[in-house]
Amino acid sequence: MNIYLPIAEMSVDVFLILGLGGAIGFLSGLFGVGGGFLMTPLLIFIGIPPAVAVASEANQIVAASVSGALAHMRRGHVDFKMGLVLTAGGIAGSGVGVAIFTLLRQLGQVELLIALSYVLFLGAIGLMMLVESGRTMLRRQAGTATRGKLHQHTWLHGLPLKMRFRRSRLYISALVPIGIGFVVGILAAIMGVGGGFIMVPAMIYLLGMPTAVVVGTSLFQIIFVTASVTFLQATTNQTVDIVLALILLTSAVIGAQLGTKVGGRLRGEQLRGLLALMVLAVCAKIAYDLVSTPFDVFSIREISGFGG
Repeated sequence: MNIYLPIAEMSVDVFLILGLGGAIGFLSGLFGVGGGFLMTPLLIFIGIPPAVAVASEANQIVAASVSGALAHMRRGHVDFKMGLVLTAGGIAGSGVGVAIFTLLRQLGQVELLIALSYVLFLGAIGLMMLVESGRTMLRRQAGTATRGKLHQHTWLHGLPLKMRFRRSRLYISALVPIGIGFVVGILAAIMGVGGGFIMVPAMIYLLGMPTAVVVGTSLFQIIFVTASVTFLQATTNQTVDIVLALILLTSAVIGAQLGTKVGGRLRGEQLRGLLALMVLAVCAKIAYDLVSTPFDVFSIREISGFGG
């Protein structure tokens, strides 16, 4: 059954969109990510204009993240203080990201920016996560895995404005999570993502948060940042297709609840390894599309007798 999308100006199969929303919602609850790094490329692959896919997907991420965050709150797996600090940086970053998005859209370069951003960030983050999770699993199988320290102290931990985050068992500078949130906010606006694929490893490796708390806190922060992106995109660029967003979020909410239940049964390194594989798969597909020959090759040339 087809349904017309007024902003995208095209018809799509409603059951296909519902299926995509449910699957991405499941991954949102499973990994603590908004799912936009998968959904936005998938929407583009089925023909949704990139600018509309980015802006509309941010709206769907809000619903999926609310559903997943509520499930983690019931288990006590959300550090609200850390989440609010990350959100402060994220909202500021989302404003900067929308301004960049608007400028490049006016220049006609926004599609290239979206594709290159995905290849660069997904490739780097996915590779690092895959290597780290693989090493952890190998050590565990060999019987040499040790708990060790939650994180290694670097110059980042010597910055001023220190705050105590009791739920995460941390005493660090607030400037670090604010900076992480700011970068993720920019990416959320440009790439149509919640930023969880960067937020989750940053919270684990830079902040040193326990994996059990990371997922719920990431989803909590994503709610507010993507809501900010949705509002700014709708008012600035008018690229939010509410029909598409409503279809996606309907199924995403259900999928997020199921994903949260499954995620509780897997080890932290297993979750990171699976997320890394999916990130790299999406990165490879986008990179291939950038360099491959288009299916429909056409050219515009001057015809004698018409304008010359």
